[in-house]
Order: sequence, then C-alpha cells, then structure tokens
Amino acid sequence: MKLNINKYEIPKGFKALGFIGKIKRNKNDMALLYSETDTNAAAVFTKNLVKAACIKRNKELLANPDSINCVLINSGNANACTGKKGENDNKTLAEHTASLLGIKESRVLTASTGVIGVNLPLDNMLQALTNTAPILMSEQSDLKSAASAILTTDKIEKNCSVKININNSDVTISGIAKGSGMIHPNMATMLGFIMTDANISKTLLQTILDETVQDTFNMISVDGDTSTNDMVLLLANGRAGNPKISEQNNDYKKLKEAVFEVSKYLAKSIARDGEGASKLIEVEVNSSTGIKDSKKIAKSVISSSLVKTAIFGGDPNWGRIIAAMGYSGADFDPEKVSIYFQGAPGYVCVMEKGEPHHFDKITAAAILKEKNIYITITIDNGEYTARAWGCDLTYDYVKINADYHT
Repeated sequence: MKLNINKYEIPKGFKALGFIGKIKRNKNDMALLYSETDTNAAAVFTKNLVKAACIKRNKELLANPDSINCVLINSGNANACTGKKGENDNKTLAEHTASLLGIKESRVLTASTGVIGVNLPLDNMLQALTNTAPILMSEQSDLKSAASAILTTDKIEKNCSVKININNSDVTISGIAKGSGMIHPNMATMLGFIMTDANISKTLLQTILDETVQDTFNMISVDGDTSTNDMVLLLANGRAGNPKISEQNNDYKKLKEAVFEVSKYLAKSIARDGEGASKLIEVEVNSSTGIKDSKKIAKSVISSSLVKTAIFGGDPNWGRIIAAMGYSGADFDPEKVSIYFQGAPGYVCVMEKGEPHHFDKITAAAILKEKNIYITITIDNGEYTARAWGCDLTYDYVKINADYHT
C-alpha cells in the first residue's frame, strides 16, 4: 500500500488550520480539525492514572452516542494537574470554539500537550480562536500548519496519507501526530489524529483503532515515560460515499489495513524523532510461545536504556539484549535464542542458539553507524512475529530534558 508522505492531503469534508495562540513564542501552537458533517470518533487514551483535563472530558463525551465535528489542539501547555481551573478553562475553550463554528459544545474534543502544572493563557487562546474560526469557515484549510502547531520538542512534522477504493468510492485516510519525548508503550506518549472520509459505523471504527494501536503506537518507546495527555483519535465522516461498513467484511479489512499503514508510519516517525535521537531502532522478535511473549520481548529490548546507549555508541553489545529479554516477563528458552544485527552493510549473527557466535566486527561497526538499525531475535521456530520501534539514547536527550520547563 503506497503512502503519500509530505503531501498533506486531507479527506473530503475535513478542514484543518494551525495558528498562533501565544502559548509559546510567536509560532503556531494551536490547531483546529473540523468536519463540515457529523463525524464518528474513536479514541484511545493514556493509561496514566494522572490525566489532563482534555482526557477526562473527551472520555465522557465519547461515551455518549453524539457525533463529533471538531478537535481543538494546543501545544506548549499540557493543562494537566491544574485542578478545577484547568478543567473549567478546557471547557471554556470548547464552548467558545463551538459558538464560533455554530455547533454544540459536546461536538468539540480538545487535546493539549506541553508542560504539566501550568495554567493556560486562556485570554490569548480565546482571542486567537475568535480571529481564526472565520478563516477556517471561509474554506481555507492547511493541514501542514496544523501538523506544525501540535509539535513541542519535535524536530519534524509527522504526517502521511493513503488512498484506497472501497466499492468504487475513493477513500482517503490521513494522519498527523506529535511525539518526541516522554514516549513509552501503553500508550506511547503522543498525540495522533487520523481522519478518513470512509463511511463506517462508530463501533467498527473503535475496533479498528483499538487493534491498530496495539501493533503500532503501543510498540514504540523513547525513554520509558508515559504521559498524562496521550491520545489517538480516529475520525470518519462518511463523505467518500461508500456503502456503510457495518460488518467485518472485505471493505472493513481494506480500511483497517490502510489505517494500520498510516498509524505505523506515524509511530515510526515518532520513534525516529525521539528527543536527541540519532538512530531509529527496529526490533523484530520471532517466538514460538505466542504473540504476547513476542511483544513483551520486543518492547523490553526497545525500552532498555542500556541497549539504547550501546546503539548510540556503536557497540554490538548483545548481552544487554538478552538481559532485557530475560526480565521482560515473557516465557522463552534462552538456549534457543539467536540474535542478529542488520543494516545496509549486511547482517551479523552475534548469538546463536543461546551461545556466543563469532562475527565480523568491521561489518558490525558499519551496521551500527547507519541511521536505521535492525535487531532480529529468533526463538525456536519463531512462528509468532512482533515488531517494536525506538531510538538511541544520546547526550542531547539529557540536555533537552534538563531545561524543558524553562
């Protein structure tokens, strides 16, 4: 399935716009995603017990059958641990947005990201909304500006889209995301927004997202921290005109595959753009004991600080990999484990059937200089495969997070 990268194509009936809310310095830090027609929404939220005001309100709204028309996003301020004032500010922003767009307040979702424990500059944000809503409603749309507005310490915008055909109807699936630090599975610390003009029931839309997140956004890690604000939203407004997908038929499978590809690309982009990162690491685990064990092992290896620092230093220290496997909680036989490093220069086997394997150190060094590092782990016949993505841990990660608040 071919992805369109950096084209910022938006599905039919959706609009997007980023703008300056004066939360941060003079740059885009607020965004609106808007559908002209009623939209089904599916969501997955952070598992952190401490949740931002936007998460609490969104969960309440999406428990009801009402449709969604708009998502208001801000960066630079998480509006988390800000008490009743934070909750009231979040609601006020949603109410103001709804009034400007001529919709019910319950049809506006909100999302925030940034520093925890700081109140929003509410007056600045309300004025920015007042100035921007008429521009959005006057048929102007710019998904690129929205993708840039949601970033915090990210170095790059994260977007992609894919087109498929369902029952002779052209369907577009597009996504934008942010995430660079405080990234860890369940959910990965991030904001993700995927839009499609497919016609599909709300129940099946949620099923697609739940299953997709498990193999994409929940399989990345940068630093082991899970945020208070994580969410992925999947919005479908039906404007493509395909017959409504109300059962798990071939149309459903085709749409699910497209959502998966978009989600995987965004998830890998987040891992690649980890704070201070210089290398993307992909871990593939082929295990004979089950998919859950394969996932546990892949996540444990990709989350290991010692593995990450070894990759940064170009050290093929496979002992750190087998150690991370051992404390993963997965059931496997260490004497059946083989480990490989792969990259553009080739591949080397560093451990075979539980024992050290002689390898070419020159090839290994060349592999570990690459920007994309692949670690393959096989256990016995390896019929269950899982993949996880992460990045190396560098000096710059410490520098970025030492002065994040200031």
